[in-house]
Amino acid sequence: MADTQYILPNDIGVSSLDCREAFRLLSPTERLYAHHLSRAAWYGGLAVLLQTSPEAPYIYALLSRLFRAQDPDQLRQHALAEGLTEDEYQAFLVYAAGVYSNMGNYKSFGDTKFVPNLPKEKLERVILGSEAARRHPEEVRGLWQTCGELMFSLEPRLRHLGLGTEGVTTYFSGNCTMEDAKLAQDFLDSQNLSAYNTRLFKEVDREGKARYDVRLASVLCAEPALDSEVTSKLKSYEFRGSHFQVTRGDYAPILQKVVEQLEKAKAYAANSHQEQMLAQYVESFTQGSVEAHKRGSRFWIQDKGPIVESYIGFIESYRDPFGSRGEFEGFVAMVNKAMSAKFERLVGSAEQLLKELPWPSAFEKDKFLTPDFTSLDVLTFAGSGIPAGINIPNYDDLRQTEGFKNVSLGNVLAVAYTTPREKLTFLEEDDKDLYLRWKGPSFDVQVGLHELLGHGSGKLFVQDEKGAFNFDQETVINPETGERIQSWYQSGETWDSKFSNIASSYEECRAESVGLYLCLHPQVLEIFGIEGADAEDVIYVNWLNMVRAGLLALEFYTPEVSSWRQAHMQARFVILRVLLEAGEGLVAVTPTTGSDGRPDARVRLDRSKIRSVGRPALERFLRRLQVLKSTGDVAGGRALYEGYAAVTDAPPECFLTLRDTVLLRKESRKLIVQPNTRLEGSEVQLLEYEASAAGLIRSFSERFPEDGPKLEEVLTQLATADARFWRGPSEATLGQA
Repeated sequence: MADTQYILPNDIGVSSLDCREAFRLLSPTERLYAHHLSRAAWYGGLAVLLQTSPEAPYIYALLSRLFRAQDPDQLRQHALAEGLTEDEYQAFLVYAAGVYSNMGNYKSFGDTKFVPNLPKEKLERVILGSEAARRHPEEVRGLWQTCGELMFSLEPRLRHLGLGTEGVTTYFSGNCTMEDAKLAQDFLDSQNLSAYNTRLFKEVDREGKARYDVRLASVLCAEPALDSEVTSKLKSYEFRGSHFQVTRGDYAPILQKVVEQLEKAKAYAANSHQEQMLAQYVESFTQGSVEAHKRGSRFWIQDKGPIVESYIGFIESYRDPFGSRGEFEGFVAMVNKAMSAKFERLVGSAEQLLKELPWPSAFEKDKFLTPDFTSLDVLTFAGSGIPAGINIPNYDDLRQTEGFKNVSLGNVLAVAYTTPREKLTFLEEDDKDLYLRWKGPSFDVQVGLHELLGHGSGKLFVQDEKGAFNFDQETVINPETGERIQSWYQSGETWDSKFSNIASSYEECRAESVGLYLCLHPQVLEIFGIEGADAEDVIYVNWLNMVRAGLLALEFYTPEVSSWRQAHMQARFVILRVLLEAGEGLVAVTPTTGSDGRPDARVRLDRSKIRSVGRPALERFLRRLQVLKSTGDVAGGRALYEGYAAVTDAPPECFLTLRDTVLLRKESRKLIVQPNTRLEGSEVQLLEYEASAAGLIRSFSERFPEDGPKLEEVLTQLATADARFWRGPSEATLGQA
């Protein structure tokens, strides 16, 4: 059997998202709007398969064929007859549910490959003897021959997502290196093109000259179009001795489906903001225009307090090894009014709370643009995973001048982050009951502060294309050096493009630190209805949770290549290091032996020193993070952040040794089962599924009732068309299906 790092255990937690009551309260028109937006999101989410690994689309197609012909119960009978044990068949169901849940065969949280926890020969017998194989023998056999080896392979380079020799990615062709990624980013910056909706493919001609294809995601391919905003960029360029070609049409048939559903949703929009937003999204996905998506995002920001909230596009750059390309995601949710009222009160206090942050006012936005902040019950979240909260859009220019929205995903928080006492690791027994009691409320506070005042704070110093600055060069002083500002962002540069592969984690660290820092403010906890001794307990549990999370983060560090695989967890480890460095017994991480005789560890936080020792340490660290970000000081930012993110076996903590303990006792992230909506006549029905691997599989088997087989054909055709870009000695069979 495979190393436990690379399998999903049979007893993995599975939870169902509950949005029944919120959906029931929607009007018929709101339900239709939500339905078509959900369809758009689910169609677009299929693009993630093509953004993950070369084999992911084939695995998805194979699993979908299997479970369309036989549901999990029917296939079970066949599997047992073929000689599988109950545990082996359950392992296969968990694997299939994991592929659907992560939209690929790499974990969305950690970017680690997972493989079926049963013998390959046994799974082959089940697949080739299945009802799907009986009906379509050549197709099923071809899919298996294409992806079977890669499905199980744990060759070192295939164990994690990464660039070049460090892992697998389909944002870049297999021959691209970090140097290629940097060159391409410089090229994109020179043409004022965003990387968000692109992939990069490299070929080398007979003379050894590199030729790069920058491919934009769009419905249109080579067709002529009126939109000069994009079409004027579709041409060949010579840049620093290399040839670049900008093309479009990536994921075209998938985005066509997205566009069709967005057009249908427009008929049920509640106001002109929503109509114009959807029109711009259609333009963006049709033409391949990030600028159109920005315009749509402006209308989205202006659509205050909608009953049905949504966002869709190439959004988060966590899984691009370079940190610039967005993974497709789309969500649809309904407002939870009770929790939203608390968040609105937090928004009302935001301008005052921003003044409490430890950097000069010149490093804060000129004007706080009051955002929406709502708690939502998710109906649909399509992509590789579901977060607890979101602060979007990610476009720096919009965030600085026009604002953003914050959302907390209430029904996700209710199920995804709960842990039973017996599975609660690395805490003292005396802390466990307090932790379980207050983790939920403390998480609400932390998510609120993280999204609104973490991601929502801070100014970037920019010189625009006309040479004008958005800060006073004569009077603004760097508080770390006592001198005037020496560096800034040039026109066309963004936070992501400038700080590249540390940008996401650095920003998550800044936001988490703001949450810890401001939760000490009495006004914050009063807003959430928490006072007195309860408030002190919530503060303690919030800080304790961050310290514990910093230890758990070691699961996501790869010592072989000295790299982190998950931005949020790297951020939490950095905060742990900062608090350990504060000294005076504030935090301790101690190796122990568990009651089972195996290695264990305990984290301790001295609650009496949170304000006297922890707060000043966090204040100094936060100020440095913000100053380096504001000034675009990449060298200083990297030195600071990568210094704290380094994992060594130096005493007293011996983190590399502790990592082995964390892996020994790790708890797999839960799988989330989402409902479907179905249009019956003019009414929209909500279809719910049981909280199990089989229930998750059924939800996907019923997700595309009209065109499932056609979508799988499209996915494999798109994958096959590009297979040559990743074909190597171990991948020679790719593209034969």
